[in-house]
Amino acid sequence: MAQQTPVSTGAPAPGMPERDPRLVVTAPHSPADILRALMERVRGGELGPLPVLTGLIVISIVFQALHERFLSPQNLSNLTVQIAAVGLMTTGVIMVLLLGEIDLSIGSVAGVSAAVLAVLTVKQGVPEWAAIAAAVGVGLVIGIIHGTIFAKVGVPAFVVTLAGLLGWQGAQIYLLGADGTINISDGGAIAYLTQTYFVPAVGWGIAAVVVVVYAATTVYGERRRVRAGLPPRTPLEIAFRALLLVLLAVLLFGAVAVLNQFKGVPLAFLIFVGFVVAFDLMLRKTRYGRMVFAVGGSAEAARRAGINVDLIRISVFALSSMLSAIGGVMMVSRSFSASLDTAGGDELMLAIAAAVIGGTSLFGGRGNAYSALLGGLVLGAITSGLYLLQMDASVRYMITALVLLIAVILDAMSRRSRKTHARG
Repeated sequence: MAQQTPVSTGAPAPGMPERDPRLVVTAPHSPADILRALMERVRGGELGPLPVLTGLIVISIVFQALHERFLSPQNLSNLTVQIAAVGLMTTGVIMVLLLGEIDLSIGSVAGVSAAVLAVLTVKQGVPEWAAIAAAVGVGLVIGIIHGTIFAKVGVPAFVVTLAGLLGWQGAQIYLLGADGTINISDGGAIAYLTQTYFVPAVGWGIAAVVVVVYAATTVYGERRRVRAGLPPRTPLEIAFRALLLVLLAVLLFGAVAVLNQFKGVPLAFLIFVGFVVAFDLMLRKTRYGRMVFAVGGSAEAARRAGINVDLIRISVFALSSMLSAIGGVMMVSRSFSASLDTAGGDELMLAIAAAVIGGTSLFGGRGNAYSALLGGLVLGAITSGLYLLQMDASVRYMITALVLLIAVILDAMSRRSRKTHARG
């Protein structure tokens, strides 16, 4: 078995800052080192996206074997649009779960925001873009209210958001009036959100830009390491990162090639992925993101470290409700109407299930924004496959429940393993 070799901590190059001699950095120097490190992470409960990616591959193989149209460009394109609305709600749920809390009001917030959007555009004659902004603003204000009651008054988040679930659902019914449905134009800005598909050249351009930005970010990060006096990455690490870049390029260009065979890359899916990427960067690269994880890990420790815990909690609930409102707008765009059924079905449960299935812990402090994308794809694939097979809704609920239960069991086992290996 190969032995890890400490990276030299000798004198830095001229002009470089002095390194702390107490720091000994180890890096993999062979494939065996990488494999051993990966096994240590798995034994320590650090499963990462491996379970959900494996599940997604298995689901795709099974449904493709049962129905030849499952992996067709048309079905995959419809799938990407289908998951956008609930996926946005899931992104907000992940923020709340990182605090170790729950938000049961996201469905009702999406519904009342959709009602506000329809009333303003149809009954009040407000321009559609202004109405969209107002609907999102309503969701933001609702989240601030929920967060303030939770953080400042001390009412448990479960109770606050359960009351919100009932109260905002009542407001949705009141706004929609006796008919219970308000139809919107199928040719305006609202409809364009889910009815717009980009021509092939735009799709290729987007994929190319993402790959170039990722490569540039990697190079910039390496230069920052050198300027900070940190040891450079080993050739094996550089090769591994190059392989990741190649895999990202293959994945992106392959997805664009498939979508271009139908109508092109859908705007709705780009909006969803854009929010996922933005929230991932916020959580990983900003001070605010680190404070969210700190509060989720231990609120008391975060408070003693000088973090304004109440402000973090209020802001997270505000972001959750804002994203739910955007999800409600997407639902109106897809159905050309706001009704009592808008976000009134299983959207709440699907959003929470997608977050957990995607890898976000129910115990707080662990997860990432990409859980929304991965979990959404898993649930969307299950729903799409069962629809193609003309299965009853009862089967979909049972299968979704089974997948959710497996995800929670894995989360609990991972948490126990981390405690055993002193990883917290």
